[in-house]
Amino acid sequence: MTGKKFDPQKLHRLNNPRRLLDIPPEYIWNKINIERPEVLVDIGAGTGFFSIPFLKYTNNGRIFACDTSAVMIQWMLENVCPQYPNIVPLQMEKNAVPLEDGIADLVYMINLHHELDEQETILKESFRILKDNSAIVIVDYKRENMSEGPPVHIRCSPEQVRDQLLGVGFKNVNIFTELPKHFLVVAEKS
Repeated sequence: MTGKKFDPQKLHRLNNPRRLLDIPPEYIWNKINIERPEVLVDIGAGTGFFSIPFLKYTNNGRIFACDTSAVMIQWMLENVCPQYPNIVPLQMEKNAVPLEDGIADLVYMINLHHELDEQETILKESFRILKDNSAIVIVDYKRENMSEGPPVHIRCSPEQVRDQLLGVGFKNVNIFTELPKHFLVVAEKS
């Protein structure tokens, strides 16, 4: 890593199947109270690694796989979209998602929150693009010493994430810490 941002030259690490054991998509989905959504937004999608398993939870819908890296967007266009045409790579700006207001049933961010310079700004953007009665999910590394992940000093606690979510208008924030390396925070826009 250079600073806080993930180095696109190491994108092969994002496709390690072990990540699905560390962060099981079905575990995440079981914490969300949304039935058959049509539009999901994966912010910080990287290679679309988590977009692929989340696609099965949509009602024949779409996942906008958003990332600021042109390298990641191109990789998804070449390696994901031919097999999964309902995954739509979308290059975003640092703090802006180029989607209309109220389009998404779910926004999720996996191992991104610690990289964000303006965390509240992207949470406001998430709130903007979510429909009423929708949800946001944030998964990130616990603030503990471990052999992988970002440096501990740039990690957030789930309580910090909860407070940020409440600060931008989300409700019913729940924290889950059962995963060995990661925490999960789920909040609703109601």
